[in-house]
Amino acid sequence: MYLLKWKSTWKWGGAYAALALVLVVFGIPQAQAIPAYAQQTRTACEACHVGAFGPQLTPFGREFKLLGYTLKVGSGLTPKVSAMVVEAFTHTQAPQKGGAAPGYAPNNNWSMAQASLFLGGHITDHLGVFAQATYSQNGKVFGWDNTDIRYARRASFGTHSAIWGISVNNNPSLSDIYNSTPAWGYPYMGSDLAPGAPAAPMIMGALAQGVVGASAYTQIDGKWYFEAGAYRSLSQAFLNRVNADYPGLISSAAPYLRFAYQANLSPTSYLEVGALHFAPKINPTAVAGQPTDDYKDYGIDANYQWFGTNSKHIVTVQALYLHEQQTLNNTFTVGGSSNLNNTLDAINLNAEYWYENTYGVTIAAMTNNGSSDNLLYGGSPDTGGGMVELDWNPFGKNDSWRQPFINLRVGLQYTFYSKFSGMTANASDNNTTYISFWTVF
Repeated sequence: MYLLKWKSTWKWGGAYAALALVLVVFGIPQAQAIPAYAQQTRTACEACHVGAFGPQLTPFGREFKLLGYTLKVGSGLTPKVSAMVVEAFTHTQAPQKGGAAPGYAPNNNWSMAQASLFLGGHITDHLGVFAQATYSQNGKVFGWDNTDIRYARRASFGTHSAIWGISVNNNPSLSDIYNSTPAWGYPYMGSDLAPGAPAAPMIMGALAQGVVGASAYTQIDGKWYFEAGAYRSLSQAFLNRVNADYPGLISSAAPYLRFAYQANLSPTSYLEVGALHFAPKINPTAVAGQPTDDYKDYGIDANYQWFGTNSKHIVTVQALYLHEQQTLNNTFTVGGSSNLNNTLDAINLNAEYWYENTYGVTIAAMTNNGSSDNLLYGGSPDTGGGMVELDWNPFGKNDSWRQPFINLRVGLQYTFYSKFSGMTANASDNNTTYISFWTVF
């Protein structure tokens, strides 16, 4: 990230100014638990996050995010800076020909998967920020990552209460308060040195950090959540300077809509069901007059969360189904796809159990299915499998040494495939063992 002149052609002055503010405040150009928030609220990270580290949110964490990261106890300079380092080991069942990535061996690779700086917290009573810049050893680049600036307030009308706000961010669904939507969905940590699904709906990260959007949201009576906004692409020159991928030129503005209903089943449990929609039209070449590839993503999601006495036992279950309709006017015309129209479907399911926010077990299943397209995918994009993860937090709880400044999670994650790129034979060659040491300070 660098301090830059912004040459975006977007005309939404308020969002433009808000994102520029992040760059000025930073001084340089999946929400994760960061000590900056713990210091600001004078609570441990586990107050906002399941498993202490998150990024999965507790009820208190969701309200903290809704209110724009502004809750502050006592005096002191805010926002504050935090840091994160993830050192990891990746093993795939079969070696990857030519190396897992440039500069890496075909198998059994150690890597600094991620090193991040965060700026987070209260700017004014109603304005707050979450901003992240990240270095990855794979690629050896340091650039901007997830960024979310919020203005939020409480309101009341008759017997009803509400929280409302505006979010300016650079990743569709980053603003959401539930961890079933793509930006903060499971898996929260994974290897960039292992094969992944060859195709996924556009909202599942394809535009992350390459766009800027503004949305207005409200939660009424702690139950009804509504959000509506739109995203535009940033200029290629700007994204080159901040080491972010250019997704192509979004025509007009890509609408983002979100609805969720939360039913509190008991004082210690809730159930959420919701829906979302995202519809970008993208000119991948950014050449004036060229047709666009049009995507329409529709999704439904659900969350269940239960906290035992004093949160000694925590159980969460999450589900997400996405359906994407593609009209590839540009890609088909230039010979990049066999079909003008394609569809993609993605299903993600996971269940997680934590004991005293110290020991965690997660099981997950995922499947991506879609139209066969020899030019676009090299055949079928159909990929499916599952994941098992074990986590241990020796530091990061309320009674930990040097809380909240010293936090450590050790994770063991195993990913397995029953089908990969339409093939069942040799799909298991892509099975991956991933060991991570995740520190936040």
